[in-house]
Amino acid sequence: MITPMQIKLARTALGLGVRELATIAEIAPSTIHRFETDKGSMHSRTLDRVQQVLEERGVIFISADENAGPGIRTRK
Repeated sequence: MITPMQIKLARTALGLGVRELATIAEIAPSTIHRFETDKGSMHSRTLDRVQQVLEERGVIFISADENAGPGIRTRK
C-alpha cells in the first residue's frame, strides 16, 4: 500500500496540485488533502485510483526495505 508521503512526493514530482490530481482521479480535493496530511484515510478503491493515475503519468512507487523507507521514482 502506498503512503501519504508517496502520494505527495509523486504529485509534486509531476507538478500536479491537489485540485489537479483530484480532478484527474475524479475524487474530492479534500480527500487527497486529508490523506496527505495523515488526517484521514482513503477507501482502497480510491487509493488504487490515485495510484493508477500517478503511475500512468510516469511515477514508480518503491516499497520500503531493510535499508530505506518507501519512496518514488519517475520514468525517463
